[in-house]
Amino acid sequence: MTIDWTAFTPWSALAGGAMIGAAAVLFAVLAGRIAGISGIVGGMLRPARGDFAWRAAFVAGLLAVPLFLQAARGGFEVQIATSDAVLVVAGLLVGFGSRLGSGCTSGHGVCGLARRSPRSLVATLVFMGAGFVTVAITRHLA
Repeated sequence: MTIDWTAFTPWSALAGGAMIGAAAVLFAVLAGRIAGISGIVGGMLRPARGDFAWRAAFVAGLLAVPLFLQAARGGFEVQIATSDAVLVVAGLLVGFGSRLGSGCTSGHGVCGLARRSPRSLVATLVFMGAGFVTVAITRHLA
């Protein structure tokens, strides 16, 4: 995946970040819950009584928005320059890391940092560092 820097504007990134932040705040204020995706999806595997519907609605919304945007914009093309095997391994590693770190990037990076959680600060530094190292290895050494 590459970024077309000639078409990049910081305004779209700023707007997207603001929408994610606003959604996380609204979810915390209105539902009293943290918008950490791994926790929401993980809770669907062993839901408490009356807990499945809101989790399913949250995940359905995450899946529906790209489809809505595709229909509204007349389509867009997504290109992933790797094999299915690499995607499966990457997904399993992300799932393992989320479990090991007691949360995912959205839970720690967006919600945890906003709550000034020391654990979330450490987790965010670790996964950002791991991402930097992974990019450096795959781009410059592989």
